[in-house]
Amino acid sequence: MGNSAAVTLNCSPQDDFELPVFMTSGDFTIGGIFPLHYRVELPPTDYMKRPLAALCRGFDPRAFRWALSMKLAVEEINNRKDLLSNYTLSYRIFDSCSTPVTAQKAILAVLNGGDVVQRSMCSGSLLGLIGESGSSQSIVLSRTVQPFRIPMISYFSTCSCLSNRKQFPTFFRVVPNDDYQVKAIAQLLKRFDWTWVGVVTEDHDYGRFALQGLKREIENSNICLAYHEMIPKDYTQERVLKILKVMKQSTAKVIVVFSVEGELYPFLREFVTQNITGIQWIASEAWVTASMLAQTYPFLDGTIGFAIRQGHIPGLQNYLKTMTPEILNTHLPSCTGKEPLRQEHSAFMNTSSPRVTYNVYKAVYAFAHSLHNLIHCKPGNGPFENFSCANLNNVFPWQLQNYLEDVSFSIGGENVKFDNNGDSVPYYDLINWQRHTSGDIKFVKVGLYDGAQHSGRELVIEKQAIMCVSVCSNSCAPGFRTAARRGQPLCCFDCVPCESGKISNQTDSIDCMPCPEDYWSNANGTACVPKVVEFLSHDAMGITLTVIAVVGAFLTITVLVIFLYNRGTPIVRVNNSELSFFILMSLTLCFLCALVFIGEPTSWSCMLRHTAFSITFSLCISCILGKTLVVLAAFTATRPGNNIMKWLGPTQQRIIIFCCTLVQVIICTAWLTISPPFPYRNTKYKQSKIILDCSVGSDLAFWCVLGYIGLLACVCFFLAFLARKLPGNFNEAKYITFSMLIFCAVWLAFVPAYVSQPGKFTTAVEIFAILSSSFGLLLCLFAPKCYIILLKPEKNTKQHLMGKVIK
Repeated sequence: MGNSAAVTLNCSPQDDFELPVFMTSGDFTIGGIFPLHYRVELPPTDYMKRPLAALCRGFDPRAFRWALSMKLAVEEINNRKDLLSNYTLSYRIFDSCSTPVTAQKAILAVLNGGDVVQRSMCSGSLLGLIGESGSSQSIVLSRTVQPFRIPMISYFSTCSCLSNRKQFPTFFRVVPNDDYQVKAIAQLLKRFDWTWVGVVTEDHDYGRFALQGLKREIENSNICLAYHEMIPKDYTQERVLKILKVMKQSTAKVIVVFSVEGELYPFLREFVTQNITGIQWIASEAWVTASMLAQTYPFLDGTIGFAIRQGHIPGLQNYLKTMTPEILNTHLPSCTGKEPLRQEHSAFMNTSSPRVTYNVYKAVYAFAHSLHNLIHCKPGNGPFENFSCANLNNVFPWQLQNYLEDVSFSIGGENVKFDNNGDSVPYYDLINWQRHTSGDIKFVKVGLYDGAQHSGRELVIEKQAIMCVSVCSNSCAPGFRTAARRGQPLCCFDCVPCESGKISNQTDSIDCMPCPEDYWSNANGTACVPKVVEFLSHDAMGITLTVIAVVGAFLTITVLVIFLYNRGTPIVRVNNSELSFFILMSLTLCFLCALVFIGEPTSWSCMLRHTAFSITFSLCISCILGKTLVVLAAFTATRPGNNIMKWLGPTQQRIIIFCCTLVQVIICTAWLTISPPFPYRNTKYKQSKIILDCSVGSDLAFWCVLGYIGLLACVCFFLAFLARKLPGNFNEAKYITFSMLIFCAVWLAFVPAYVSQPGKFTTAVEIFAILSSSFGLLLCLFAPKCYIILLKPEKNTKQHLMGKVIK
């Protein structure tokens, strides 16, 4: 035990760390992890012998530019006098080969300093880490450095899971998380009415969390996922061909792809062979500005997606041009010095719109400003109360994180700071891949998404360059609504015309809106128009009925004139000429009261309609009843001892007429007093029309009025029927019987027509009943007399009328 104290315990690595690395020395060291290769080929493992080292394949010049931008930023900071004065930064840059396992191997190498083979483990002095591009790699890196409390700033990892401060307390990023990206993509799909889309993701946390976020954003919208396919981690042609078969058979023509550039390359290589056309690609920020993809696969022309914010790095292009092969590790491709960089390595030299490169640049400056604040610390003025400044000879990573959480600085006109979750301000450029006349694809900014704006105003599109629309069903035009198909996604629907009275004035309306009460849908179902107002107006029907009523009144007055002129003749004097005059005057009023039914109903016209015709008809039938009684009494008075005529003199006749008419007047007065008729807008019987009609007010009063007229007619018919066979050449009882028969038949036919349906035709039927019964009475009672007066004057004698003419 005594000798054990003198033993020096050293840790030595169990594997070689032959990874490409840039390194310098300085006062403060920050690490950098970049995917300088697209993928890793893992050696076969049979567990019988030590496996060979994994091989990194597919050099990525774009990621190489990112690494050099970190180197450029460190050199700029070290040459500045206003930032980290008297102190310098150093860096350790390793390759992750776009794989979490290799990334973890790289971070262990960074933690051990530069020469990991020669130095003991855990001897490095790493204060911060810049990395990684892939979210899966960043998750591994963050969990690896978390026990050491080393802050880490990612320049391209967007998985929303990394915002969980409990799981990743030391993680920061200068790129928005995917919660904002999926919101932006969802708004883009809605803006262009892309409702039927497919989704392809990589089989990593980035793809899985992005898919979850997109599903959450489109959950309550009309956007549906036709399919979701995942590019396998272990790439196999068979699995990729199955994915491509699904894409080829699907009707979805818009595909959203959440994948890093390296994962997408082999997938697109197989895609070319399948002759799949007409696809509109929606790119995630991980590959929307991948120049190598744009150059290699022309079918990606027209791709649209959200890219992280563009910035400006002064002197970047000249810096890349002056880089010499000596700085490169032997694992990177060698150069002859004669290659035309701008053409052969445009992905490396493309500095026109640095985005990820700019994020790396910002991340280095975020560490530099935090270190600057730490160096110039004054006790009590730190991020926390009772804060004591760090010992500059022995700075711990957690002390740097305290300043990183509160850092705020401006670079290139942009303010850089982190929120409580370590995230930056969400901002994207909307990029469209457009092929210019030269044949090159350019990344054209056609809009932006600013997550700091109010809801609904985040997305701004300056140029609509999208030509393809992907839907399961064709859009439903205005006038139709969507009807979901049973057993299929909501985006698969049929177009159903709106029901009568309902409209839709937008494309793909979920439901049709009912029109207001006084409006109805037009023929196309796209707009509400005022309902047709229907009443018996002075149209063809109204004019015809008016003419008939006026002609009837004129004929009645003509007959009255004829009777007045021939009032001394026997045929006029028989059965009391005074009653005939009363009948003709009441018939004239009956014809004229029909005119009150024509025109738009008003309060006065409604009250006058039924009361006028009921009282005039009651007067007319009362007069006919009086005439019938006189006829019946005249022929029975010849019997011995019969003095009935003294009870039916002119005075008694007037009393009978007055009393019979008075009953109807009383009924009408009570009707008008208690519940008078009134104008009524009927919108329920025919929903497409507004029927203007007169409501009777009291149904009981209305049927009492008609019933009383019917009672008078029936009594009159009964009495006339009894006197029809009395002797005489001109027995008026026969004509009264026939007239009452016509009168009752007309009004009995009117009843079912009246109660069947409302509207102007019912009103026309009522007018027709009034005119028909009036003409029936006029013709039956007075046509025979006029015939004798005008055409057979020789028969207008008392002897002939009494049947005593000798032949």
